[in-house]
Amino acid sequence: MKFNDGFWLLKEGVKAYYGLQVTQVKPEKDGYALQVATKPIRHRGDTLGGIVRIHSPTEGVVGVRIGHFKTFKPCPEIPLFPDAPAMPNFDLEKSESGYTLTTGGLTAEITENPYTVTFNSCLAQDFSSNPHPETPPQTVRYIHSELNTSPGELIYGLGEQFGAFVKNGQSVSIWNRDGGTSSEQAYKCVPFYMTNRGYGVFINHPGEVEVEVGSEKVSRVGVSVAGESLEYFLIYGETPLEILERYTRMTGRPALLPTWTFGLWLSTSFLTNYDTETVSGFLQGMQDRNCPVRVFHLDCFWMKQYEWCSFTFDPDNFPDPKAYLSDIKKRYGVKICVWINPYISQLSPTFQEGVEGGYFIKRKDGTPWQWDLWQPGLAIVDFTNPTAQKWYLDKLDSLINLGVDTFKTDFGERIPHAGVVYHDGSDPMRMHNYYATLYNELVFDLLKRRFGAGEAVVFARSAHAGGQRYGNHYKIAHWGGDCESTFEAMTETLRGGLSLTLSGFAFSSHDIGGFEGRPPPEVYRRWVAFGLFSSHSRLHGSHSYRVPWEYGEEAAQDMAKFVDTKHRLMPYLYNLAIQANQSGSPVQRAMFIEFLSDRTTHYLDRQYMFGPSLLVAPVFVPLGEELEYYLPAGLWTSFFHPERTIQGPAWVKEEMAIEEIPVWVRSGTILCLGPKNIGRPDYDLHKRLEVRLYELRDGQRAQCQVPSGKGAEIAGIVTATRNADEINVKLEGSADLAAISLYSKGYRVQGVDGGVAQGDDYIEVFDGKKEIVIRLKNV
Repeated sequence: MKFNDGFWLLKEGVKAYYGLQVTQVKPEKDGYALQVATKPIRHRGDTLGGIVRIHSPTEGVVGVRIGHFKTFKPCPEIPLFPDAPAMPNFDLEKSESGYTLTTGGLTAEITENPYTVTFNSCLAQDFSSNPHPETPPQTVRYIHSELNTSPGELIYGLGEQFGAFVKNGQSVSIWNRDGGTSSEQAYKCVPFYMTNRGYGVFINHPGEVEVEVGSEKVSRVGVSVAGESLEYFLIYGETPLEILERYTRMTGRPALLPTWTFGLWLSTSFLTNYDTETVSGFLQGMQDRNCPVRVFHLDCFWMKQYEWCSFTFDPDNFPDPKAYLSDIKKRYGVKICVWINPYISQLSPTFQEGVEGGYFIKRKDGTPWQWDLWQPGLAIVDFTNPTAQKWYLDKLDSLINLGVDTFKTDFGERIPHAGVVYHDGSDPMRMHNYYATLYNELVFDLLKRRFGAGEAVVFARSAHAGGQRYGNHYKIAHWGGDCESTFEAMTETLRGGLSLTLSGFAFSSHDIGGFEGRPPPEVYRRWVAFGLFSSHSRLHGSHSYRVPWEYGEEAAQDMAKFVDTKHRLMPYLYNLAIQANQSGSPVQRAMFIEFLSDRTTHYLDRQYMFGPSLLVAPVFVPLGEELEYYLPAGLWTSFFHPERTIQGPAWVKEEMAIEEIPVWVRSGTILCLGPKNIGRPDYDLHKRLEVRLYELRDGQRAQCQVPSGKGAEIAGIVTATRNADEINVKLEGSADLAAISLYSKGYRVQGVDGGVAQGDDYIEVFDGKKEIVIRLKNV
């Protein structure tokens, strides 16, 4: 929300009351309560002002809560510290200049006259609240706060935003809408941003939050909410990962996902044919081409048109859905996912049940709220109503009985907020974004009850702050919504994913090939490579199928290579998933997360780190044009062509063959791979490992964990130490080695103690050896 006309003037009709002077300070158990006057206090007759609380709920975090009118507790609120107690750790001190609160390397300094709050001596804070109580009723009151930005400071995050990756200069509304990936609207808006200057800001408000990122006052981030209170937390961290650790400590860690979710998902697509012969032909064709599908998804038209959601298989196309699902599960070893949403068409046989039961969001006159945007006269289920929850879940329960394993929870973004009433009395403005949390959590809890926490998975589109978690349970990554089938849409998708994973989410998925239209074969093949180097990989479209042979048999050969590569990478990927669950670190990472001291990385949004060790640069240019990407300092080894190394920092410009994608391995990496052609992502991840060692320097010691694939269990630890002309490789735990590969520039294998050398850079390990000594020779 912009209140100013330029820098000096206010817009017509705006009257601001700025926090000018602290008139009272009260120490509290977690900080200070301040009485702040909005005009100079010369005598008692001048007393007027709001309440500000400066507090620290946990180490390294300072909260600022600004209040105007004291009202009843708003509903809903974002749950904080859902998995662990807050455990505040701070010091309060009064000084000559004012008051300080210090926690985890972060200090908030408060001066009384003039009133300021300064964080680490670099960020100034003030607030303005709206007019006096006698303001006419039609006037909207806002709380507004600003934080200074320093020269060169960049802002990132705010959920899955598809526009420019660096948010400076943008007006961002934290207000979920389903506008596609080519607009300023977003499906997953999160009131959290991170800077490249060692802190993040979480605005603790579930309703609409309007953020002006240098777009009103060019050196400030302005935040405003309609209402009487605003709370934000400034979260300090020496690294971006430490900031995310502290933020997800507050809002919940990303959920740990079962291994099968990391396999290939294949959809029927939206408007295409779903009959048994077509579906079986696709699954068989994928199997024949060594592109095994792990999850098969039936999109909207498993139900009759105009009847979404009836939760009933269309009898014209699926006369015996239980037998149909059982057959493809048995023959192809797939999990079954079906599309649902919380909207009920008035032509659905379930609509009258909802009306009679009072299960829908209502207008103020007690009638169901309806509109025609997605289905005729649709209503929306009121998930604050316990009986409506049970009714909705009973419908889904019957689908599980038919053989459904998981649900794609579509929609949940464009929820009504004007003139509506919720069963529990929730504020509709605050419920608009929070509805996604209720919706997805409700469906997840059913799956957890039916399948257990280790197998329960939801594939969701909408989310808000905290949507990355449900306790320490399982929940799949969100996908990026409706995108076009173009190179431009690929880049939008990546920007959205990187912004999302800078907002507390660990995983990111998207429609491989694009959703709208039919992608040209070149776009499809490039997107397949990008999609299979994403945490979760789904083939899905609108009017056309996304099976690879529709785009040429060469596309199927590419896919087979990348699917097998992802399966082999599962020991590495699943270890990243465990780390995400334990510390909030994302799998797909913006470059500056790993290379903060390299200012070039702060602007990069067409490449990313896949965990700490792999750099991926998807190809967004047509054949014949040069791809350009950046390798930070260090020696990088090509994953697919290890004979090729590049010393960074370096910009690389090259034409890329259609079957290739640049993937580079960071020096000093131990990369554990599973067996070739294993055909699925859910296997014993700690067995028959190939351990790859990349450019170990003399005196360097590297280590990596090996997960078993069963929850957070770590089955082994691989340690490699180089001393002069020897590398010692040691394996602890129940994991076992099949081979060691040496990727190095300047030395090769001369001899081995504990294994048999099979060449200059490959060692086959026999008899369950746990320790191998490799003697090196210079070349």
